[in-house]
Amino acid sequence: MKRRWLGIAICAAVLLAAGCSSGTDVSRAADASAVKAAPVEKKKVYVSPDWVQSVLDGNQEESEDYMVLECAWGTVQDAAAYKEGHIKGAYHMNTDDIESEEYWNIRTPEEIKDLMAEYGITKDTTVICYSDKGTNSADDRVAFTLLWAGVENVKCLDGGYDAWLKSGYETEKTVNTPQPSDREFGVDIPAHPEYILSIGEAKEKLAGDDNFKLVSIRSRDEFLGRTSGYGYIDRAGEPEGAVWGHDTDDGSYHNEDGTTAGLDVLKGYLEESGASLDNELSFYCGTGWRATIPFLICYENGMTNMTVYDGGWYQWQMDDSLPVQVGDPAESSCQFTTVGELSTDKAKK
Repeated sequence: MKRRWLGIAICAAVLLAAGCSSGTDVSRAADASAVKAAPVEKKKVYVSPDWVQSVLDGNQEESEDYMVLECAWGTVQDAAAYKEGHIKGAYHMNTDDIESEEYWNIRTPEEIKDLMAEYGITKDTTVICYSDKGTNSADDRVAFTLLWAGVENVKCLDGGYDAWLKSGYETEKTVNTPQPSDREFGVDIPAHPEYILSIGEAKEKLAGDDNFKLVSIRSRDEFLGRTSGYGYIDRAGEPEGAVWGHDTDDGSYHNEDGTTAGLDVLKGYLEESGASLDNELSFYCGTGWRATIPFLICYENGMTNMTVYDGGWYQWQMDDSLPVQVGDPAESSCQFTTVGELSTDKAKK
């Protein structure tokens, strides 16, 4: 009996000492372990810093097999933002690793399979992606690629790293290196080829499908053909028949705090252009990044009638014979021509 009470007394003293400690590491650990955010549905893409921290703390079902990816262009050696600070345990993912240089389309299934093995990702791994801020669509591009490949539970930190810092959760500067795995991915890649629309399919649907809407997720100046929006694209315009769905870079798809807007916002933009959520929708931009945001909004709301036209304006303007519109098609001043007739002085200055 004496030994039992002695043990209790020692434990109480230890706990009291820990509780009275002024060390920040102890208090942060205690605060972190208390984060028990409500679970979210598997198809829910945009998640809060609290939910991400609860995964890190082991308080979610996803905590058993997860990975955090800081997504940005450039190698880890060139990734200044990553080295300045990132979510503890996060790996850097270079967007070049998911896109080919020819059209900046998603790489071949074989290349993506190798990339998944390099990071140790399987279809059952929960992958949490984030960028420096909510309006940077690098994480959305990676998240879309993972879903296309077959990862079943993909998240994006809503509001990006800015939101993480505002939440006060722990960061680190350690360069983490993913460990390759010989585990099978678990499904043939891509598991969802239907998420991507090819340029050939886009041409056919524009020509003969009245229910199809090709939705430009680009700036108004890009949509009107005033600029290509890219320093390496000389021609400006849009595929003939495209409608405008607003830009993501200017905050049109984000709330004031940087979090992602809801389906009602997308619905309003479509209605402005005579389209609706009932149409078959294919989103595109210049090279595929911005278009993934409205796709993911639709995806997490249970929609299935949407794709990403991955080639975007970049691939379209490489074929001189393809039809284009320059200007607002709702106005008489809009010009209809072909790529080959466009001027080549519209690169972004």
